[in-house]
Amino acid sequence: MKSLIIGVAGGTGSGKSTVARRVAQALDAASVAFIDMDAYYRDLTHLSLEERRHFNWDHPDAFDVGLLVTHLEKLSAGKAIDKPVYDFLAHVRAAESVRIEPADVIVIDGILLFVDARIRELCDVKVYVDADADIRLIRRIQRDMTLRGRSFQEILDQYLKTVRPMHLEFVEPSKRYADVIVPRGGHNSIAIEMIVAKIQRRLESAVE
Repeated sequence: MKSLIIGVAGGTGSGKSTVARRVAQALDAASVAFIDMDAYYRDLTHLSLEERRHFNWDHPDAFDVGLLVTHLEKLSAGKAIDKPVYDFLAHVRAAESVRIEPADVIVIDGILLFVDARIRELCDVKVYVDADADIRLIRRIQRDMTLRGRSFQEILDQYLKTVRPMHLEFVEPSKRYADVIVPRGGHNSIAIEMIVAKIQRRLESAVE
């Protein structure tokens, strides 16, 4: 049986990863593989650390979409992949990788997931997680200061220079490709239950 691919997109700090995890956890009767688009940032070891710090990480060209598409196709065909690991402190791809085995359901999340037509075509269900801009900014500040060791000023500069403009140019417009739009992010339990029910029906019909 071909794997069911669930794409979860949305702006930075929207709660898309929370939605993706909650959907995956609710599908307890099926095997689930989880992939984060952030793992597929291009390897920029040829640039200096200072250059990498000022790189536009929110543009579609920042991602190795070709590799991501190849990996999704392999998982869908029942083949395992070695998912990259990205080092967000050094801004480079780590030497190690993570083995991801094929599963009934592949859940993938990322801010720019629906920008590329190849990825959209591979997704059986496309979910866009929406949240107010101020909430998203607060969550990003908390995440980057806590998990990525960045200063408040660095986060703010990056947000104004690239994050917000790229959200308006690429992320927000990609919402039109979604099958389901989830307001209030991971706290919207009813929307998540509806998504899970839809996926379960698709899985059941595929077996029949």
